[in-house]
Amino acid sequence: MFLLFKDNRTIITEFILLGFGNLPELQILLFLVFLVIYIVTMSGNILIFALVVADQHLHTPMYFFLGNLSCLQTCYTSTILPRLLVSLVTGDRTISVSGCFAQLYCFGSLAATECYLLAAILLTGDRTISVSGCFVQFYCFGCLITTECYLLAVMSYDRYLAICKPLHYATLMNSRLCLQLAAGSWISGFLTCVITMWFMLQLIFCGPNEIDHFFCDFSPMLKLSCSDTSMITLVSFILASINTPCPFLLTVTSYVCIIATILRIPSTTGRQKAFSTCSSHLIVVTVFYGTLMTVYLLPKTSTLKALNKVFSVFYTVLTPMLNPLIYSL
Repeated sequence: MFLLFKDNRTIITEFILLGFGNLPELQILLFLVFLVIYIVTMSGNILIFALVVADQHLHTPMYFFLGNLSCLQTCYTSTILPRLLVSLVTGDRTISVSGCFAQLYCFGSLAATECYLLAAILLTGDRTISVSGCFVQFYCFGCLITTECYLLAVMSYDRYLAICKPLHYATLMNSRLCLQLAAGSWISGFLTCVITMWFMLQLIFCGPNEIDHFFCDFSPMLKLSCSDTSMITLVSFILASINTPCPFLLTVTSYVCIIATILRIPSTTGRQKAFSTCSSHLIVVTVFYGTLMTVYLLPKTSTLKALNKVFSVFYTVLTPMLNPLIYSL
C-alpha cells in the first residue's frame, strides 16, 4: 500500500478489493464461470446492437431503445467483469493512475479496455486498486446504472403507447421523440454521477483501505473515509430519490395500464399476442429492480449484508447476460 503524508495524516492512495474472500480452491472455477458470462454477455449485446443497426426492418422505436440498452450493457459489463477476471487470475489488483485515467477516457471502447486489462494482467500482482481507479469504476458504474433505470422506463412507456394507444403510436413515438428520450436517459445518468463524483473527490481516505466488495461501490467506499460524509450522504440520497423512484414509478404505471388494457382484450389469442410483446421487458425490469432495491433500499440486517454480494452479481453480471437471451425469445 502506497501512502502520502499530508498535514500529519497518512493518505491512502490504494484500496484492497476483498472480492469473494480468500477461496484459492475456487479461484479457477470462478474465473471460468465469469469468463463464460463475459463472453456470452458481450457477444449477445453486440449482436443485438449490430442487428438493430444493420436490419432496416428493426428500425422501430422498440428496437431502437433495445439497441441503446445493449450498447449500455456492453459498456456496463466492461466496467465490472474484466476487473473481476483480472483479480481472479492474478490475485493482485494494482492499477496505475495513468491506466485509470485511460479507462475513464476510453471506457466505452472495448478495444481500449481490453488492451488496458491485458497490460494489467502482465503488470499486477496484488489485490490493490488505486483511489483514482476506484473513483473511475464507481463513476462509470453509477452513470450506467442510472442510465439503465431511465432506459427501462422509456422502454416501458414505448410498450404502453404501442398496446394502449395503437392508433396514435406512430404519431406519438416519432423518431424525434425517440432520440430525445434516449439522449435524455444517457445525459441524466452522466450528469447525476458528475455531481456525486465531485463530492467524492473532496473526501480524504486515511484509515482502513479494505473494500468488502468485488467492485468500487458507494457505501463501502464511504465507510473508509475519514472526512465528514454528511453532505455527500444527503446529496446522494436526494439524487437517488429522484433517479430511482421516478423511472421505477413510470415503469410500474406503464405496466399497470398495459395489463389493464390486455385484460380487456376479448380474444385469448389477442391477449397472448399483446402480452408477448412486453413480457420479456417485464422480466428484465423485475430482476433488475428487485435485486437493486434489495441491496440499496432494504434495512441492512446481518443476513442481507452477507447476501449483498450475491444480489450485486445479479444486477451487475447476470442481468446484462440474460437480457439478450430474454429479448430474443
